[in-house]
Amino acid sequence: MTTASAFRHPAFFYRDDAEYTARTSAFVRAGLAAGEGVAVAAPPDRLRLLHGALGPDAAAVRFTDMTGAGRNPGRIIPLVLRAFCDAQPPGRRVRIVGEPVWPGRTSLEYPACVQHEALINTAFEGRPVTILCPYDAARLTPSVLADARATHPAVIEGGRESLSPGYAPQRAAAAYNTPPAAPRDAACQQFDRQGLRGAREFAVRVAGGLGMAGSRLDDLALTVAELTTNSVLHGGGSGVVRVWAADGGLACEVRDGGRIGDPLAGRTVPPPGRPGGRGLLMVHQLADLVREHTGAGGTVIRCYFSLRPQEADHIRMPPTG
Repeated sequence: MTTASAFRHPAFFYRDDAEYTARTSAFVRAGLAAGEGVAVAAPPDRLRLLHGALGPDAAAVRFTDMTGAGRNPGRIIPLVLRAFCDAQPPGRRVRIVGEPVWPGRTSLEYPACVQHEALINTAFEGRPVTILCPYDAARLTPSVLADARATHPAVIEGGRESLSPGYAPQRAAAAYNTPPAAPRDAACQQFDRQGLRGAREFAVRVAGGLGMAGSRLDDLALTVAELTTNSVLHGGGSGVVRVWAADGGLACEVRDGGRIGDPLAGRTVPPPGRPGGRGLLMVHQLADLVREHTGAGGTVIRCYFSLRPQEADHIRMPPTG
């Protein structure tokens, strides 16, 4: 039986490669020595450093390129962290180095990173898991480090670990819960139950005109179908879909009057055989980035797509059984 104290989620502020490798390699080796399952999900340069520092011990560690698997932060909990934890034998403790925020994260991606870090605390509460989250304190801005303090119960800095006085994950997530306005020139169509097919065809037509084709167009069609159906079933019966060109790719959003009550919706994999619960999870898998905003005024889910497939970024869901 586990307790809330079984889960640990410290942020680690490092200032150079030496500090990074010393702390993370010691963390990994301690887990291996204790017989724990150990994984590392980080950008490629960090993976190379740690892999080299571990030497032969690296063979016992699961390494994942976070810039691919975690490009959309909404994928990280279900398809990286939980996937590894759930594959372990019952009762086995797990420790993970997870680095979802790095210099170079875009302004579009970053708010989703903060929400992800805040939700880790809910997703793993009571589980025998330690997730160490490194932050490059020499290159990341003070505001990013302040958000890290808010989303992590403890912070390791200068070789010492202490409780974070600024810990307030719900407040941190709420700070990024205001949806930005869609461009005035975005193509727009309202829909209701009778208009679901028309909404999907509208989005595909607009996206095709913006240069999207092939499997990417299929990804968009599936995404719009899932989001608009959720709006009809759970969001008041109707909504609005918008599509526009964005940063060399394409953005698509669905707005409705509903409110998502489960903060982990789309971030957990339902047990095999359980019907439903996979639509938003699939959306996170298909899109390059998903931004979710929900509250008393309704829900906005905005998805960003590159125009061409980037297969390395996609993680396929486990079989539904």
